[in-house]
Amino acid sequence: MIEDAAAAEVSLDPVRARLLAELSVPGSATMLAAKVGLPRQKVNYHLKTLEAHGLVELVEERRKGNVTERIMRATAASYVISPAALSAVQPDPSRAPDRLSARWLLAVAAQLVRDVGALITGATQAQKRLATFAIDGTVRFASAADRAAFAEELTAAVTTLVSRYHDENTTAGRDHRIVVALHPSVTREDPAG
Repeated sequence: MIEDAAAAEVSLDPVRARLLAELSVPGSATMLAAKVGLPRQKVNYHLKTLEAHGLVELVEERRKGNVTERIMRATAASYVISPAALSAVQPDPSRAPDRLSARWLLAVAAQLVRDVGALITGATQAQKRLATFAIDGTVRFASAADRAAFAEELTAAVTTLVSRYHDENTTAGRDHRIVVALHPSVTREDPAG
């Protein structure tokens, strides 16, 4: 999770993003230069910038004659830029509390990214697993009226389920957030075909 604005900016540079992808397998500036078609010195410059922002780390140093080769790797298998990186302009659900608004949905999704990112970071540092659950699917509605009826039934079903399991008085329990979203599907072209 990238929460620092400067680190986010660094990671969004196309060359650096490519280097991060290549560094899922440790490599040196020389090795990367051959893969990405850039001079070693330019790759080294980008690697130092990525390292300064904690996006890559030194794995080992190898001595080759009078040159020290630095083997680097990405600090994560993948990265997500947290809305917190935008601090003052990050989406906030309290600014648009209309549950039928796309802006509110986006703000809730941004909060979900921030919260789960913080939980992943904490669980990783504590070397513990993080219990989560998600449902992802697609439903096709014949009409807007069917979509509205579905939303009402879903709200009633979730409300009933939450009231059955929610225990306000337990001292050993832990609060969990539940987010249910419904939005039109985005059609993405298959990059392979």
